[in-house]
Amino acid sequence: MSANLRYRVQTAFIVTICTVLASCSSLQGMTSGLSSSAVNPVNWITPYKMDIIQGNFVSKEQVEQLRPGMTRAQVKALLGTPLMASLFHADRWDYVFTLKRQGVESQSFRYTVFFKGDQLERFEGDTMPSEQEFIAKLDTRRNFGKVPVLQATEEQLKAAAEKSAATPTEPSGVAAAPGVSAGAQTTVYPPLESPKQ
Repeated sequence: MSANLRYRVQTAFIVTICTVLASCSSLQGMTSGLSSSAVNPVNWITPYKMDIIQGNFVSKEQVEQLRPGMTRAQVKALLGTPLMASLFHADRWDYVFTLKRQGVESQSFRYTVFFKGDQLERFEGDTMPSEQEFIAKLDTRRNFGKVPVLQATEEQLKAAAEKSAATPTEPSGVAAAPGVSAGAQTTVYPPLESPKQ
């Protein structure tokens, strides 16, 4: 390749790259209003983000079992280890629970129990979800419709037995394998690998 031709190819390549880059920046300026829109193709494909659960989940059923006068050990057995227990506030345990899900604003729940000595004095906090409500929030599986019945009925079993009895077990003109009776049903499968050449 001559030096003159090489120079022309390099120049054409540089001009093409500059044109592409300039068009990308102008395209970005044109679509800046569409960035949060569903029209923007970039928003069609989103990476999967896991549900993030942090803290101690305290259910409505657990809160209903709290009674003043319970010991610290009983409260810990019922609600679990507190997320926050301060040295400066030894008579206060805080249970904080946060749920972050894709496409949904993060939810945070807080419940606080107060002790006097070793006895539960009072408790307060947010309205906690029940266990069923919490599981329903986590259940993000798609509903693919009605699940088919996975067990055959008596009529289906009889029909299958009649169908297998009506079809011949061996093609005509083919002898049975050695050691196999002529009435036995045999199946011949093709080899898993192609023969070596």
